Amino acid sequence: MRIAMIGTGYVGLVSGACFSEFGTEVMCVDRDATKIARLQRGEIPIYEPGLDQLVDKNVGAGRLSFTTDLAAAVAGAGAVFIAVGTPSRRGDGHADLSYVYGAAEEVAKALTGYACIVTKSTVPVGTGRQVAAIVGNTRPDLLLGRDFDVASNPEFLREGSAIEDFMRPDRVVIGTETDHAAEVLRALYRPLYINETPIVSTNLETAELIKYAANAFLATKITFINEMADLCERVGADVKQVARGIGLDGRIGPKFLHAGPGYGGSCFPKDTLALVRTAAEAGAPVRIVETTVEVNDRRKLAMAERVVDFLDGDLHGKTIGVLGLTFKPNTDDMRDAPALAIIPKLQAAGASVRAFDPEGMDEAKKLLDGLTWCADAYEVARGADALVLVTEWNVFRNLHLNRLKSLMAAPVLIDLRNVYEPASVEAAGFRYLGVGRGRPAAAPQAPAAAAAIAVSGAAHT
Repeated sequence: MRIAMIGTGYVGLVSGACFSEFGTEVMCVDRDATKIARLQRGEIPIYEPGLDQLVDKNVGAGRLSFTTDLAAAVAGAGAVFIAVGTPSRRGDGHADLSYVYGAAEEVAKALTGYACIVTKSTVPVGTGRQVAAIVGNTRPDLLLGRDFDVASNPEFLREGSAIEDFMRPDRVVIGTETDHAAEVLRALYRPLYINETPIVSTNLETAELIKYAANAFLATKITFINEMADLCERVGADVKQVARGIGLDGRIGPKFLHAGPGYGGSCFPKDTLALVRTAAEAGAPVRIVETTVEVNDRRKLAMAERVVDFLDGDLHGKTIGVLGLTFKPNTDDMRDAPALAIIPKLQAAGASVRAFDPEGMDEAKKLLDGLTWCADAYEVARGADALVLVTEWNVFRNLHLNRLKSLMAAPVLIDLRNVYEPASVEAAGFRYLGVGRGRPAAAPQAPAAAAAIAVSGAAHT
């Protein structure tokens, strides 16, 4: 079976490359001619570890190709995946489905035989049935269930580990209305059977809601531990130990229990907001998710305020170094990254900001102004009155603290990801502030031997 993948964004490109790795012939389509030209030259427009090699391998094998010609890609394809963007609409927070519906209309016009039309994009409940209606209205000659089917196959890819997530998923969700559509998708995912991957087969609405419910639950889990971190600071507890203590409970689990500056990225912010809107319209408001959205939005600004407060409430004339800009490590994605809220607030408080990110600099430069862009963490530290660790890239996990201290105007480390242990940093002569690590430490009275301590920083997570 040959498949067409409409959209070469994060989901479409990763999914297309992975399906081709299974041995399926995949043609990826995008109306952006510049992007397609880059892909045809072997240039990957996003940063995702291992994706460049995977694409190169399967293009070379003739299983993966790229085109702007949607009609050519759809003609003769057994399955057509719609993997276009669904950003939040300005004003009301609903998912903007114009790209999905536009793609459905174009696919309908291009169909030359039976195809299963699959929504891979994250879409609200009811989208699949609307796609079926659009196809039927565009091509009245086509009969649902005979000439085409519509299915939902949401993705659960984490940026930074997307290939592993696709190849070894926790589950595959398939929402269909006919046995034939279910068989088409099961055939595509048959290579996963050797791993005994669970296949969750259900109807369209349930599949669509599973995706939103999963993201909302994980976002809520992050927000919960962030609020526990605030409580820890008030009562002198350590949120890392709290997280460990509750995460060892099999009913809770340790994942997504890392306190920090709030969630960001391409999924959680827009998906939680879309679920809130969908639920409100259905007359079944999701109050927990509503609160999660509100708390997370406030938290990003609160992280900037904690920097200002730790530096005695005045940043005028001070230089702040920022380590990490992307919303998480191993991606160049800046969408809703905490840094986008934190840095402008630091600048508004009078600070000059120096910054470095291993992969996100090009994207960050489009979104942030007035920064000094640096080549590494040590250049960021030069002349800084404080370092703020915003994104926990591996390159920041074992910094040479004595070297940092020698470069800085004042030895202050504000660790918004709890990468470092307070005692090790303070022993090296730094003032340290983490998240939820008890009360902020006062300026340490470092012993004379402190210069010989923590040569590597003794960082660990």
